[in-house]
Amino acid sequence: MYQYTLIRSRRKTAAIHITKDAAVEVRAPLRMPKADIDRFVASKEEWIRASLEKVTANVAQRSAFALGYGSQVTLFGKERAIVAGQNRRVGYDDVCVLVPPDLSPAEIKRAVIRLYRSAAKDELTERTQRMALVMGVAPTGIKITGAKTRWGSCSSKNSINFSWRLVMADDEIIDYVIVHELAHIKELNHSPRFWAVVEGTLPDYKSRRSRLKLLQKKLAAEDWEE
Repeated sequence: MYQYTLIRSRRKTAAIHITKDAAVEVRAPLRMPKADIDRFVASKEEWIRASLEKVTANVAQRSAFALGYGSQVTLFGKERAIVAGQNRRVGYDDVCVLVPPDLSPAEIKRAVIRLYRSAAKDELTERTQRMALVMGVAPTGIKITGAKTRWGSCSSKNSINFSWRLVMADDEIIDYVIVHELAHIKELNHSPRFWAVVEGTLPDYKSRRSRLKLLQKKLAAEDWEE
């Protein structure tokens, strides 16, 4: 049987979680007997094995992830080559991302992330304000964060947050995330009424959501930790 970390809480059923570091966590009710937990884990060994293989492969890819001059990075859904510029500025055009010359791989990654953050602040703010007018809602604020597991969020006070990683997506996917979060201003849940609001603005939202999941899988194998 696989070794696992046991986390007890006031939940009703047991569940298994594979961490991004390829560790097995079991989340179980406070009073569930250890023997029952072990039997539960044993019954899920095939699923655990397959899941660990996938995560381990991602861990290996993430460890090998490095950016250098000539590497391709994605910005607004388009692959662009990293090119050494003539000065210390960071910028981009239709074919490349410009970073200062003579940087180490770690420094290049930090420079690209700075560019992503700047592009996210400008583009996502403008697109959100424009889409809010279309949807007839008024967010109280628009912020760019370093969120790793959520593309966006909407607070109970109607403040919208987006991860800077969203600028790797193409325009249609970006608009889906923006509409999704703005829809929460009308429906702070994921009820059928919420999805009706999303569909009223983007009839093809399901296709866009599927493409967003593909991007998420791609980034899971890349190390964009700051």
